[in-house]
Amino acid sequence: MKVLVTGSSGHLGEALVRSLRDRGHETTGLDVLPGPFTAQVGSVADRDLVRQAMAGVQAVLHAATLHKPHVATHARQDFVDTNITGTLNLLEAAAAAGIGAFVFTSTTSVFGDALVPPAEAPAAWVTEAVVPVPKNIYGVTKAAAEDLCQLAHRNQGLPCLVLRTSRFFPEADDDGAKRAAYADDNLKANEYLFRRVDIEDVVEAHLLALEKARAIGFGRYIVSATTPFRPEDLAELRRDAPAVLRRRVPSAEAEYAGRGWRMLPGIDRVYVNDRARAELGWQPRHDFAAVIDRLRSGGGLWSPLARLVGSKGYHAETFTEGPYPVG
Repeated sequence: MKVLVTGSSGHLGEALVRSLRDRGHETTGLDVLPGPFTAQVGSVADRDLVRQAMAGVQAVLHAATLHKPHVATHARQDFVDTNITGTLNLLEAAAAAGIGAFVFTSTTSVFGDALVPPAEAPAAWVTEAVVPVPKNIYGVTKAAAEDLCQLAHRNQGLPCLVLRTSRFFPEADDDGAKRAAYADDNLKANEYLFRRVDIEDVVEAHLLALEKARAIGFGRYIVSATTPFRPEDLAELRRDAPAVLRRRVPSAEAEYAGRGWRMLPGIDRVYVNDRARAELGWQPRHDFAAVIDRLRSGGGLWSPLARLVGSKGYHAETFTEGPYPVG
């Protein structure tokens, strides 16, 4: 199968191209930046280029995007051009070409303000039933692109699945207070409990979505590591997350103590991947318990694919206040 991968010079795009090739698929990469996994350099906002890139393709993995880290450095129109117009160009070209599967990489950031309960409320149990309330141009444009995918399925019959991925980037957190309070690996290990996923598992979800798209037609799925928490933990999670962690993953306490790590005092949301596991047959391997086991045996936080792809960053320039300015 020949697969078009957009954003192929980026973190996820490279991982997708590598994995597809390892499994014997032909790929063509499209990105605004040149790179070893990019065959065509240009923007998804260029309708003619998109149409050319679609030649001979049987499936599309659309990972190209402007991200949250670009909110402070790019105009809102740039987000509309790339995330909305670019997605529309790809959907229309895919429908016209009779593409058999279209997978759109979205983000849990579309939920926006729906992720922040009132101060005294329990943590949010975030499933696909939660209605997004985007809080910035990134979330708005990704939510709009999701709706374009649904429309392409409804009106043109394009099999199209949307994957709302949680954090998988290796770059440092944009929150200066968290960077000061926690070692980077400590903070990221904490996130595997409720808002992080390894890139190997993200890639596997995309490849399964390619296989399932025609049978499902259209669907939205949260792609995040399987949480050990349960709905009955939500009130306590908000006020005393370490106590819940000791109960749910008791093996973590000694490993954390030996490293001088700490759990977050409270958690305000938990991403739930039940639908992706049930409907896609997805079996993520890198949950919090697996990370603890890997650390205990002398391994690191990251999977082999995550280490291979490494850190890409989001900007050519550096910033004094952090990995990127917060918009």
